[in-house]
Amino acid sequence: MAENIGGHGAQSTPKLLPNVKYTIAVASGKGGVGKSTVAVNLALALSKLGFKVGLLDADIYGPSIPLMMGVEGKPQIYQESGSNKMLPLENYGLKLMSIGFLIDDDNPVIWRGPMASGALKQFMSDVEWGELDYLIYDLPPGTGDIQLTLVQTIPLSGAIIVTTPQEVSLIDAKKGLKMFDKVN
Repeated sequence: MAENIGGHGAQSTPKLLPNVKYTIAVASGKGGVGKSTVAVNLALALSKLGFKVGLLDADIYGPSIPLMMGVEGKPQIYQESGSNKMLPLENYGLKLMSIGFLIDDDNPVIWRGPMASGALKQFMSDVEWGELDYLIYDLPPGTGDIQLTLVQTIPLSGAIIVTTPQEVSLIDAKKGLKMFDKVN
């Protein structure tokens, strides 16, 4: 199974995530199409097959993974080599990280692109994911700063574009697919 998801069979072993074998982005051009549901179900299915799986909720403005996974609380923080590291929360055999664990439910995240992108980078560099076969990224809708930060920071093993059959959703999904094509 692992060899089939790697796109060209390439294994993703970037310095930023040295203990993660494969990285998969779950994206859409439009909100409300079931992208987070697909990301959660993919992560759970891989875990059920015996793989070690992490799920990163990269939707900084609308985190839904804490609610969907039934997890509350804050990540534990510890010191490693002079910097703070966060331990992902866990449920159903998955390691989880989301901005939703770090803010109050009723507070919106009001950040410009660079701050949101910085938070995503911290979730990659400052979270102790441990050994993972797969790290699944639940991306926000669109083709903006967060998506570009992800594809420019780590090599993705694969991407899944989620859509519904309505024309307005298909148009946006095609844009999302073209973005991944343009950044290889």
